[in-house]
Amino acid sequence: MHQDLSGRVALITGAGAGIGRETALQMAARGAIVCVNDLKEELVAPVVDDIRTRGGQAFGAPVNIASREGMREAIQRAFAHAQRLDILVNNAAWVRYQAIPEIMPETIERMLDVGFKSVIWSLQEAVAVMDPQRGGSIVNVASVAALRSAANSVVYSGIKAGILGITRAAAAELGPRNIRVNAVCPSAVPTEGTQRNRNAERDANRIARTPLGRLGTVQDIARSICFLASDEASFMTAQALTVDGGITLTNI
Repeated sequence: MHQDLSGRVALITGAGAGIGRETALQMAARGAIVCVNDLKEELVAPVVDDIRTRGGQAFGAPVNIASREGMREAIQRAFAHAQRLDILVNNAAWVRYQAIPEIMPETIERMLDVGFKSVIWSLQEAVAVMDPQRGGSIVNVASVAALRSAANSVVYSGIKAGILGITRAAAAELGPRNIRVNAVCPSAVPTEGTQRNRNAERDANRIARTPLGRLGTVQDIARSICFLASDEASFMTAQALTVDGGITLTNI
């Protein structure tokens, strides 16, 4: 199924690498006009160039969305391009896995700013610009850690579980405005950002416990995000779509 996103304007946070980058590429391939957000121009520009080289439409918003003001600026830049915003993907995160005695206040604050508070600020700003007649779709990137957690992930698991709570509550509140809010819950996916927490032994263990016998890919997750953002999912809201090869519900 190749979801048609022609003419839609999509803002993707944390799109300079990993799942965010692949989502930007796939949405552009489906016809969306993509606003690529990340911290710095050197992260944003290569993704914009890649999309344009492939014949897609894209522009950049190198803004730190960890503050309310930063998120407002990113959404305003996206809206200003075509006077509309149809899709918002809250993908940005800053992650540290630590044992409970090692957790420091600055770690919690940064993880909350980037991965939790920014989602709330994005909802505020999206409501202001998404047209109730056309509607809109918001996809929050959560994790299977919101459903089943491991050691050394208290802050991460708590934030991702919170994202699912935000998703459900926002779906209830924004449904009358024709704005759908869903989440995607990936399992472990090899990306630039997850390298420090992966090794061959861990990967082999995960693969052995996964019914489909492999790790997920950024392509797997991006396709799911595109589906949730598209009209193919027009009667889906408040959902948490688990994309994990079956590992969460078959190893209990």
